[in-house]
Amino acid sequence: MTTPGHFRRAESPELGDAIGERGVLLGLCYRILGSIADAEDAVQETYMRWYRLSDTDRRQITSPRGWLIKTASRIGLDMLTTARARREQYVGEWLPEPIPTAGAWTSHHDTSPLDPADRVSMDESVSMALLIVLESMTPAERVAFVLHDVFRYTFPEIGEIVGRSTEACRQLASSARRRVRNARRSMTAPTEHAAVVRSFKVAWETGDLVSLIGLLDPDATAITDGGGLVSAAIEPLLGADEVARFFLNVKNRQPDLTIREELVNGEPGLVVTGGGQTLAVICLGHHHGKIAHIWAVRNPEKLAAWGG
Repeated sequence: MTTPGHFRRAESPELGDAIGERGVLLGLCYRILGSIADAEDAVQETYMRWYRLSDTDRRQITSPRGWLIKTASRIGLDMLTTARARREQYVGEWLPEPIPTAGAWTSHHDTSPLDPADRVSMDESVSMALLIVLESMTPAERVAFVLHDVFRYTFPEIGEIVGRSTEACRQLASSARRRVRNARRSMTAPTEHAAVVRSFKVAWETGDLVSLIGLLDPDATAITDGGGLVSAAIEPLLGADEVARFFLNVKNRQPDLTIREELVNGEPGLVVTGGGQTLAVICLGHHHGKIAHIWAVRNPEKLAAWGG
C-alpha cells in the first residue's frame, strides 16, 4: 500500500503539516469504521485527494488539518455505509478489530503531556465496549458522535460533512450520546476491571468451572468472531454455564494455550497464543463485579497487529 511518505518531496510547509496528521486521521477513521485495514484505506484515499489538488489550491486551504479531517470523515461515512452491507454477508458474528495500544489512536496531534482525565476519555473512545455501541448506530449517528464528542467539531461543521442540517446533526449526536450513556452506566473503575480480567484468566487457565461461572453474570453473553476462517461460535453464547463451559472446552482441546494480560484498545484484556501465533484477542465487559460480555476476536485477518 502506498503511504503519504511516498509523496514526500521538498515543497511548502503545509505539505509537511498534512503528512504529520496521519495519526489523527487513522484514529478518526478507526473510530468510524472499527477496522484498521479500512481506516488505512480511508486515510490513503484522503491523501490521494490532497495530492490531486494543485499547489495553488492547497495553499488556499487555511487549515490543512481541518480539510483532511473533513475529507477523511466523508470517505469514512461512505465506506461505513458499504461496509454495513458487506457485514450482512459475514460468516458468524462481526466484531471491531482490536488494537494493541490506544496511544497511537488519539484525537489530539500534539505531543504535550495530557491530563489524566483526557487520557481516560481518549482511551475510552476506542474501548471495545464503546466500539460495540458505535456499531449499533446508523452511519450518520456514528460520524456525528465521533466528530462532536471525540474530536470536538461543531454541528455546523458536521453538517457540511454528513450533508445534514445543523439541527439534524445535533439530533444525531444526541441520539448517539444516549446509547453511549446507557453503556457507560455499566462501566467500572480501571482497577476493578483489571482485577476481573485477571480472575477470569486464572480460572480459565486452571480449568476452574465453579470459579468461572461465579465470575460471570447469569445472563452473560460471549461473541466469538472467526470470520469463517477459523473455528468460532457462529451465534452468541448465552448464559454463565454455557459461556464458562465453552472456554474450558477450548482450553481442554488445546492445553498448550498461553493466556496473557495485555492492554487491548486501552483497557486490560487477554491475548491467547499457541504454536507461535496469536489465536485470539479477548475483551471483557462487566458491572458490579460480574462479567456480562465477552468479545473474542479469532479472525486472523484482524490479528495482524498482534502477530496473528
